[in-house]
Amino acid sequence: MALKEKLEGDVKAAMLAKNEIVRDTLRMVLADLKRLEVQDGQTITPEIEKDVLLRAAKVRQQAIDEYVKAARPDLAAKEQAEMAVIQAYLPKSLNEDETRAVVKEVIKETGISSKKDMGVVMKAVMARHKGQVDGKAVQKILGELLT
Repeated sequence: MALKEKLEGDVKAAMLAKNEIVRDTLRMVLADLKRLEVQDGQTITPEIEKDVLLRAAKVRQQAIDEYVKAARPDLAAKEQAEMAVIQAYLPKSLNEDETRAVVKEVIKETGISSKKDMGVVMKAVMARHKGQVDGKAVQKILGELLT
């Protein structure tokens, strides 16, 4: 089952359960997918679905940061609830040990040993594990491994 159909089914379930946060959050994601499909004429692939979810999560994270700075815990809590809904559909994030193993593997494959070529490794890691690794964590690990 494609993610889009799963989201539509979950919206219906949220409507029956009167869960407004889940319903509204999933409707926003579905609206983004539909916009891409209709306006941009794109065929919705699993990669596009993942990109839409990642973009939605990033927007929520930025909003949370801004609301915390503005001392608005009520709005930050709402965004965090929406973020939790979105993250349920994203692939599981890698922890630091798993990220370190992935970075070591890519370094071995590419044969890079200096910091000046760090971008090549970053690009490869981020492409392979899109949405699963944090760019800052990868950069920190690379800094430690490449001396």
